[in-house]
Amino acid sequence: MNFLDVLRREAELLAMSAIGQPPHKGVPACPGLNLGETVRHVGSGYRRALEWIRLGREPEAGEWQDYPKEGENALDFLRSGAEAVLTELGAHDEDEPCATWWPEQQNHGFWRRRLAHETTVHRTDIQGAAGIEVGAVDDDVAVDGVDEVLTLWLGHKLDVLGVRGSRDSFVAIQVEDHVWLTRCGPHGASAWRVVDPEDAHRADAQVSADPMTMYRWLWGRLPDRMVEVVGDHDAIAQLWALLRLATK
Repeated sequence: MNFLDVLRREAELLAMSAIGQPPHKGVPACPGLNLGETVRHVGSGYRRALEWIRLGREPEAGEWQDYPKEGENALDFLRSGAEAVLTELGAHDEDEPCATWWPEQQNHGFWRRRLAHETTVHRTDIQGAAGIEVGAVDDDVAVDGVDEVLTLWLGHKLDVLGVRGSRDSFVAIQVEDHVWLTRCGPHGASAWRVVDPEDAHRADAQVSADPMTMYRWLWGRLPDRMVEVVGDHDAIAQLWALLRLATK
């Protein structure tokens, strides 16, 4: 999968979906978030990623442009940020080293993937806020996005935040032939792909859905009724709550 192509396509879809829309329109999937703030947030995120790469470390507050300049609208801010980050990432091979916030992947490929998914998720937010049909997410993108939210956000970000679950539990996540096993509890959270389907039988519960539905559910954009759940509902509720803390 070419994440640069995904990022380029999704950034343009996001911008096109926001054209002519009042910025105060709320995002149905994220109460408290509106269309204008989402556009600004994505444009700021592109610039923050650029500073990570250029500085070789996490940028401090004030070291990147967080808001449009005076006289610059949010859509121009978004598009110029997308163009800059696409140019920067396109000038380097995926495996070329650079600073990131995930110790396991310190290269430009991390940012290609991370920004592609960031843009895709928020593109669906913008379309929901605009009241237009939420466009499809390609299956290969969605499946990779499921892996990213489980391994990077649940399995890493929660540890960085020092957040723990209250009870030890396993939840299997199934998307067609792909299965992940998540473990949450007082000793931290982790997630990994299941190679032997029999290993998933140790789970206390299982959540199943098609790729795009699971992708959006894990990011908190869809309610439980959109996925199939079996087993211990408290274990699923704990996973859901921890994901909300990891991805907020």
